[in-house]
Formats: sequence, C-alpha cells, structure tokens
Amino acid sequence: MENLFKNNNSDVGPISTLNVLKAAGEPTRLRLLNLITNSELKVSDITNIIGQSQPRVSRHLKLLCDAGLIHRFQEGTSVFYRAVPNGPFANLVKSINALSFGGHLNASDLSKLDKLKEFRAIQAQKYFDDIAKSWNDIRSLHVPELEVEKNLLKLFSNKSINNFLDIGTGTGRILELLSPIVESGLGIDTSKQMLSIARTNIEKKNLKNCHARLADMYNLFLEDGSMDAVTLHQVLHFSEYPLNVLKEASRTLRREGMLIIVDFVSHDIEILRREHAHIRLGFSDEEIKQWFKSSGLKFLPSKHLQGDPLTVGIWVGEKL
Repeated sequence: MENLFKNNNSDVGPISTLNVLKAAGEPTRLRLLNLITNSELKVSDITNIIGQSQPRVSRHLKLLCDAGLIHRFQEGTSVFYRAVPNGPFANLVKSINALSFGGHLNASDLSKLDKLKEFRAIQAQKYFDDIAKSWNDIRSLHVPELEVEKNLLKLFSNKSINNFLDIGTGTGRILELLSPIVESGLGIDTSKQMLSIARTNIEKKNLKNCHARLADMYNLFLEDGSMDAVTLHQVLHFSEYPLNVLKEASRTLRREGMLIIVDFVSHDIEILRREHAHIRLGFSDEEIKQWFKSSGLKFLPSKHLQGDPLTVGIWVGEKL
C-alpha cells in the first residue's frame, strides 16, 4: 500500500483520507467512479447509463467532487465530470476501480458507455466527411488563419526539423505551410475523404517531402522519439480524451522536440457543439499546462490571437 499515496502532500492526513474512503464506499458512487475514469461525462449521459434520476446522480457527483475524487468543469451551458489526472488521490481512485470492477452492473455500464462513445465518434466522423471539401473555408470563418500561420512559422524559424508530424491533417494545409522548412512531413487523419483531399493537394503543390496516412491519433504507428516536431491544428476540440492524445504525441517526440497546439481558448459558443461536433469548447492555459506536465512536456509561453467571437490559442510544449 505504500505506493498508493506516492503523490501525497502535507495537506492530506488521516481525516481527509477517511472522508475520501467514505465518499467512495457506496455502490452507485463506485459505478460513477468507474464510468468517469473511462470518459468525461455530463449528468444526462450518466443518468441514461445507470438509470437513476438526475437529482440522485447529482448528489452522488457532488460528494465525489467534494472529496476530491473527480473534477467538475463547465463548458458553455454543459457541465462535465472527469477523473482526477494527478494529485494525492489519483492513484487511490485507480486502485478503487481495480478492486470494485466486475459484476453485471459494471459490465452493463461500460457497454452503454461504449455505445455512447461510438455515437459521438460517428457524429464527428460524419461531420468531417460532410465538410471535407470546404474544410479550409470553415477554418477561415472561425479564426484569422493567415495570422495563425505567420505565428506558426515563427515557432519553426531557426530550428532543424528532420521529421515532422501533423495530427489531424485535414486538407494538408499545415504540411504545405511547413514543407519548405522540414526534411520530411507526415500528416495523419482518420477520415479517408480528408486524406484524399490532402493527397491531392500534396500532389498539386509537388510536395515531394510530405505524405498523408490513415491513422488513429490515440494509437500512432510511429516509434518512440522519432519526431522532431508535432502539431495539432484545430483538432483537440474534437477529442474525447485530449490528455491521451497529448501523451501519445509526446511519446513520438525526441528529447527537446516541440509539440504545438493551435485551438480555441475557452468559450461558450454552444452552436459549435451542436452543429459542428465540437466535444470541447476550447481550452484554458492552465488546463494545457497541466496536461503538458502529465505528458512529460515543459510548458513554454503561450500566445492568444484575439478574434471575434473566438480567440485562438497557440500552446507550445518541449519534450523533457
């Protein structure tokens, strides 16, 4: 049991530990911990999965939040709950889940959760496929793309980039932008239609040093430490598990390699969730900073490009 509390700090003592164990020690809350460890969920998602009323589920969630076992965060009009990524009780939650896992209810819960995630994935994929031909145009409506590209090029100036990876390459625009300054560029995407357009653009521009591949950003086929730089350009807000994406991207980076995220700063424009399949309504600097830390990346100064109504953030991490 010694390693269970290896993230312990001076604020954690016997009383708070007892309170945490009491909070977790109830059948419904054990189910909630298992679910939330596997996905960021809204109350409505949880009620549909476990078949209990919204007030009852909300009470259980409040107890878990108060005990520090899960986090609550709001995006626009939606409230999400997610697992604690680190801290004194993160390992405890993992151990509780491991010990309590099994049985009909857990299996049923996870089966329903899988169906929910599959539905979300189908929605996102349909969106990508439906707008593939106008992808660049839609991006331009949201942000000042030329300004973003200018700042991206600055980050790559005076750097030797042999192997470059663009995750969620879409039409291949970032490959086109950086092709003159990288030895080899690879763009990956999950949409075959997007890849078809990217490959067409690569051929039209005669980008001999760039290519596009079908791949899963959660499980890249690349070797550890094989990349000098990785970009995620307007991709992370479509991810169910942003931290997992960053950890996998970091895995591919060499020491002192650079990871660049270009995405929206936190906002409350719900129409992007409803009509454009955005899972996350932007990100905060602190959120990205914590994820970088968990992914073995040093958080470098970020930049915000003010827009109306959306502001674009450019976050840079360096592999430790």
